[in-house]
Amino acid sequence: MTEETPGFEEKPDVPSGANSDDAEPKAAAPSEEEAAAPAGDVQQTAALTAELDQVRTALSERTGDLQRLQAEYQNYRRRVERDRVAVKEVAAAGLLTELLPVLDDVGRAREHGELVGGFKSVAESLETVVAKLGLQQFGKEGEPFDPTIHEALMHSYAPDVTETTCVAILQPGYRIGERTIRPARVAVAEPQPGATPAAAKEEKADDEESGGTEEV
Repeated sequence: MTEETPGFEEKPDVPSGANSDDAEPKAAAPSEEEAAAPAGDVQQTAALTAELDQVRTALSERTGDLQRLQAEYQNYRRRVERDRVAVKEVAAAGLLTELLPVLDDVGRAREHGELVGGFKSVAESLETVVAKLGLQQFGKEGEPFDPTIHEALMHSYAPDVTETTCVAILQPGYRIGERTIRPARVAVAEPQPGATPAAAKEEKADDEESGGTEEV
């Protein structure tokens, strides 16, 4: 019987001329699928990025459409509101125009002291109602003549005015908001041709007085 030396282990035979490292098993080379995996991830990321850009573009376009639609709606509401106010003013102007002769009679009665008793109460109630409907009276003596709101029925010259001036209100004017339903009928006076206005006369007199005190 052959005795075995303790601690001795048999090793596989190594061919001559080969390194010991060649005898050890080598790691397997990566497969084609594993090598193609990183390239596939890059392509998938690029596709997702492109899809995200498309979604963002579509969202921006829809947001712009919504903003334009909202602006158009706001413009529509403003036009409807203007039309509603205009229709209301036209209707009120048509009604109040028919009442202007009555208001003229009330004004003349007040000037002559005839607005007394029950007639006074009725007249004041009528004036209150037309004021609630937006009727406003205008036209005062001494204000400059404005052909857009005044109608000159009488004309004269006066040395004490510096421009065409309303010197008498024959019939007051009436308006509703910015709409004039009747111009004020007035008598106007213009500066006397060749005459020096009173203000200019006063300035000239002041200049003469101050100049007379100066030493040469």
